[in-house]
Amino acid sequence: MNNPLLQLLVLGGIAIFLILRLRNVLGTRDGFEPPQVEAPDHPRPRFDVIEGTAGEPDHDILDHAEAGSATARALAAMKAAEPSFGVMDFLNGSKSAYEMILMAFERGDLSEVRPFLAEPVAAAFQSVIDARTANGQTVTAQYIGTRETSLAGAEFDPATGMAEISVRFVGELIAATRDRAGHVVEGDPKAARKQRDIWTFARRMGQDDPNWQLVATG
Repeated sequence: MNNPLLQLLVLGGIAIFLILRLRNVLGTRDGFEPPQVEAPDHPRPRFDVIEGTAGEPDHDILDHAEAGSATARALAAMKAAEPSFGVMDFLNGSKSAYEMILMAFERGDLSEVRPFLAEPVAAAFQSVIDARTANGQTVTAQYIGTRETSLAGAEFDPATGMAEISVRFVGELIAATRDRAGHVVEGDPKAARKQRDIWTFARRMGQDDPNWQLVATG
């Protein structure tokens, strides 16, 4: 056996020995493992979470409201009163209602959206429409889209079952108001503008009528 071959065998034996030693000391790992960190001795802070089915966090709520907040608790109470209620479903519906009601107001005809308006809101909208008509003004409007729909707050009264949800909207539209002579007195018929609103919808949970009513605007 020549000298180079003997050196190779010796080095190979040393390598196998080191591998076995490291295996005993470190153990084996399959795939990636993060380093383990010992938990601190002091108590961990407690976080309130909204639970869904089987004790899992209800992300339908937590995706829109901070865990443990008054809004999250109100939404959870709404779901308890009416299990079919969904926050995301409500927000999608409110987005459609926002466009429909806003454009009905701009056109000056609330007849199609009247069931979705509480009496004080309907009266306030109608008074503006009547004032336009009395002044001989007309409005042309084109809705471009809703740029933001987000939960702004929620309240629930367990005694009455009445729920209120406030939603923040940012819409984009082209609207112009003209006088009797056709001159633009408000808005711009060629430029889009953003419309920012916070609307509050209300409904008694558990009732057969699924429609929410707009009870406040801001």
